[in-house]
Amino acid sequence: MLFKKLFLASTLRFVLVSLLFVGSVGASSELWSQTYGGEHGKVVYTFDSAYSLVETSDGGYALAGYTRNANIHVTEGWLVKTDANGDVVWNLTYGEGIFRSLVKTADGGFALAGSTSSSSAENSDFWLVKTDADGNVVWNQTYGGYESDVGYSLVQTSDRGYALAGLTKFSLFGDDDLWLVKTDMYGNVEWNKTYGLGYEENPSLVQTSDGGYALASITTPFGGGASDWWLVKTDLNGDMEWNQIYGGKSVDRVYSLIETSDEGFALAGFFGYTITAQSWLVKTDANGDMEWNQTYSVGDFQALVETSDGGFALAAGEGLAKTDENGNMEWNQTYGGDEYDCFHALIETSDGGYALAGETYSFSVGASDFWLVKTDAQGIPEFPSWIILPLILTVTTVVAIYKKRLTKKLSV
Repeated sequence: MLFKKLFLASTLRFVLVSLLFVGSVGASSELWSQTYGGEHGKVVYTFDSAYSLVETSDGGYALAGYTRNANIHVTEGWLVKTDANGDVVWNLTYGEGIFRSLVKTADGGFALAGSTSSSSAENSDFWLVKTDADGNVVWNQTYGGYESDVGYSLVQTSDRGYALAGLTKFSLFGDDDLWLVKTDMYGNVEWNKTYGLGYEENPSLVQTSDGGYALASITTPFGGGASDWWLVKTDLNGDMEWNQIYGGKSVDRVYSLIETSDEGFALAGFFGYTITAQSWLVKTDANGDMEWNQTYSVGDFQALVETSDGGFALAAGEGLAKTDENGNMEWNQTYGGDEYDCFHALIETSDGGYALAGETYSFSVGASDFWLVKTDAQGIPEFPSWIILPLILTVTTVVAIYKKRLTKKLSV
């Protein structure tokens, strides 16, 4: 009887301790989290935000965005290189401007795109910087006219050149139009094209499997108070082949575009007004015709990837959501704190997990910092090693008690 009581007591203790840890795992929902930022406090006060993220060949990460010194009102493009654990290997700034897109190049270096101030302090130009693997500048180019031109999205093209999408005011009515610039491998312009319905915002760009391009953008057509999603497909020379609009009578905003494995497209963002807005995922065929769409109440989708199992992973606000191939939600996790935190970039990593980058106020010191979070394939830590020690202790206790009990019986 004593043995049974001790056994039950030990087992119960083990289960309770295990449940305690399981609860904490579900709450943390990450393998590790790192922040990167400038000096904060009374002397220097910086705001730092990462907009783009890649995994590097050594298993580490590179994050691009900007760092802004609020004391002297200077904003610089910033690139941070880390190891596999998120510890900084090196970091470099490249002059006044903002980087919004980063790609690994075929030669092992990086290319960064965004915008930089032009000769007029009130205007900006497209900005494209090519570096080697250590972040040293190989060349940099700017593109633009007398009005403001802002670069958003970059791809290295199949011919090892670059395509850069953004916004330009070089239009008949002076509104922001989509601007697509194609360069050679040294950043020299080969051609450029503009596309506009009215007022465009926040373009995303992919090179498609047929060698052409697809651009997704927010658009506010002439005379319309609401905004829609706009998807434009071009040939390899940038000439429009077709375009599609998605949305209703509300304010609908698209933030991310990918070409899917079936040569269709997936777009992510949100629709609705501020109070009733929902995150929105749209899947189309190769011609942009909608196949399905799903809405969720998990925050605005900022970044989207197709996962190795055919589903989708989406960065939404301070969290990560995973769906199946039809957009049905499988799980979602959040990682932020009490202040404003937001992810702008998401990748599926080589180990099958995810890495997210953005900005955090919760975990910074006095201002915003770059924020990098690494998760496993479920958005939570792998099967925790902490369970081994309680298990060993419990089994050892039970075996010792049983052995002692047996010894007493044999000695009688």
